[in-house]
Parts: sequence; C-alpha cells; structure tokens
Amino acid sequence: MASPRLDVKIVGEGDNLVLINALLSDRTAYEPLAGCLAGQRRLIMVNLPGFGASPKTAKSLDDYADAVAGLFDDLALPPSTDILANGLGSFVALKMAIRHGDRFRKMVLVGSGAAFPEAGQATFRALAGKVDAEGMAAVAGAAIKRMFPDDYAAANPAVVAERERVFKSIDPDVFAMSCRLLAALDLGPDLHKIRNPTLVVIGAVDGATPPSIGHDLARRLPDGRAIEMAGVGHVPHVQVPDEFIAAIGPFLGLKARQR
Repeated sequence: MASPRLDVKIVGEGDNLVLINALLSDRTAYEPLAGCLAGQRRLIMVNLPGFGASPKTAKSLDDYADAVAGLFDDLALPPSTDILANGLGSFVALKMAIRHGDRFRKMVLVGSGAAFPEAGQATFRALAGKVDAEGMAAVAGAAIKRMFPDDYAAANPAVVAERERVFKSIDPDVFAMSCRLLAALDLGPDLHKIRNPTLVVIGAVDGATPPSIGHDLARRLPDGRAIEMAGVGHVPHVQVPDEFIAAIGPFLGLKARQR
C-alpha cells in the first residue's frame, strides 16, 4: 500500500472512523477521543491539505473533499467507514457526501450548517484580512473565543494554551483561503443529494457556528437529525469528550467509557 497522501494518525481497533480537522485546529484536537474509544473504533485522524504535514494541494472545498476521498483509496477504506468532522471539516464532509457519498456510511458533523448568515460571512472575511496583514497570532484570541465558552477557557488554561499553540502553527495562507471559502459557502442546492445518515451535533454556546444553522441543516438533510449540547462550544470533543461520546454513541453504536 502506498503512503497516504494526507498527514494521518491511526489508532485503535474496530470499524473505521475518519476524523477530519477544523479550521481552528489540526488533527490533534481529536486526541481526547482516542482514550474514550479505545477498542471500539479504528480512528483515522486526518489533517486536511495544508494543515499539519499534509501538502498544500487544495484551492476549494471540492479539492478538500476529493483529497479525503483519495485517502479512502490510499488506506483501502470500505464503504462501512463512518466520518466525524468539526467546523471546516464538517463542510468538507458534506461536500464529500455530495461528491462521494457511496464511499462511506454515516457522518457526525460538529459545528456545521449549509451556509453562514451575512454576519458570519463578514467575520470570516475579516479574519482572513487580518491574518493576511498581521499573521495568525493577531487572531489567536478571537479563535479561542470561537472554540470555547469563556467559563471553560478560564477554568482550563492548559487546554487553552495548547489549542492556542496549535492555532498559531497553522499556515496563514491556508487559514485565510479557508476563511474565504467558508464565507462564500452555500451547500443548500445540493443537500437533497446526500443520502448518508447524518447526526448534527450543536454546541448551545458555539461561538463559531450559530446553533440555528445546525438545526436548519439537520432539517434539510434527507436523513438528518440534530442533538444540542447545553453549555458546550465549538469543540465538544475537546471540552467534554466523555459527554460527547455519550451524545453520539447511539447514532454510531458506541459504548460509554467505563470508569
């Protein structure tokens, strides 16, 4: 088997679960799930093109989706594979369902939607412009606020520091390009093509993705459903990994971690 074309880390045993990174982080954000899902799933944690050590080969969301589909070829992943994705990764997963839906089974989308309202689009354009002018550090504080509720950030400085370190390491050109792609996003006309059963996980206090667009997405998908997590922000798999697994467990057939 050839080396994967994307930067991946594979851990665990069981049915395949591909985890796709968000705009604000890389695949390391999924590390808390590794312990939770030990023995239940083979986790394939993916860095999208331009993130981590993955080559900068994408210029559109279609490119991102096709790159992940290529990874399915590289790793000979069967159609029984499921996908879990956050933020940017969730929009890539939706594109993949539109373009390559027969390649996988179910998907869990965390912090997702079909399109952003004008205020959200403007924020993405502003983030892109500021990063172009001043670099990633200039928007690191804003990124943390988009990831975590203020009370969690105040109580967990070590987690915040690590996520901020990772955020600052993201390629600024890739980040700015992805911001502009999300600002222009409108998947609405293609949602009817998606046949993959989909669970949309909504953080009730998500500072990056308004809960309303997650509920709207779930209603518009042919086989969609939503679950909202109280007190949770954009990255529940980091903030409350055990509760997150419990929330998605019935959909993916997962067992809660035994303590």
